[in-house]
Amino acid sequence: MPAYWIAHVTVTDPDRYKAYMALAPAVFAAHGGRILARGGESETFEGSAYQRQVVIEFPSLAAARACYASPGYTAAREARDGACIAHICIVDGV
Repeated sequence: MPAYWIAHVTVTDPDRYKAYMALAPAVFAAHGGRILARGGESETFEGSAYQRQVVIEFPSLAAARACYASPGYTAAREARDGACIAHICIVDGV
């Protein structure tokens, strides 16, 4: 059963955020992740508004969790530290 990363992000330092963007997609792909939505136009109807909404599909909850805990994604998170406000959750699919 697939699982999804759902992230809401506001970039506060675009130059520094580029380092994250250079690292993260390869880490997602290495864990079977497929980006379904990233950036683009969005509209917030309830709750806090963020600049970017991201949805990444993984083949399983275990793969999604392994990606987040991986050394590659740890390096990507460190690269974006201080460059954004991010809320990320992992959701089991149906």
